[in-house]
Amino acid sequence: MEQKIAECAQLLAEQKLRIAFVESATAGWLCSEFALTEQSGQVLEGGITCYNADLKQSLLGVPHELIEKYTPESQEVTDELARRLGKLMPADIFLAVTGLTTPGGSETAEKPVGTMFVSVLVKDHLFSERYEFKGSCEEVIKQTIIAAAALVISHV
Repeated sequence: MEQKIAECAQLLAEQKLRIAFVESATAGWLCSEFALTEQSGQVLEGGITCYNADLKQSLLGVPHELIEKYTPESQEVTDELARRLGKLMPADIFLAVTGLTTPGGSETAEKPVGTMFVSVLVKDHLFSERYEFKGSCEEVIKQTIIAAAALVISHV
């Protein structure tokens, strides 16, 4: 995991790009991994953790109707989080993560535990991915962090 984050941070530093995060299921872990890189001062703008759906609405302005229609853990809400973060922080890349790391929430047969959504907004272009990982909560989060860094690398 650290290797993929380091690779991503190095690439962002080389291109003089700054990144900001809004995290739900990963609860700030992704942002903290970037803070541990040598390039953190060059690339990390900041991050917001909004685990609770109410914060997605009150802090980031995600419409209640969008959350009601698609659930807090959905690609549609994750995309909107990335867009909304772009209005709050000055950065070049805005990365949002939601998903299900434990039973409950909006879990269904079509959206089991381990389903994670990552959205990356780069220069007004939105790139979104849905992943289904297996393992413990910690393992799902680690796999999500690697996938998120890879998604950034592939689009900068």
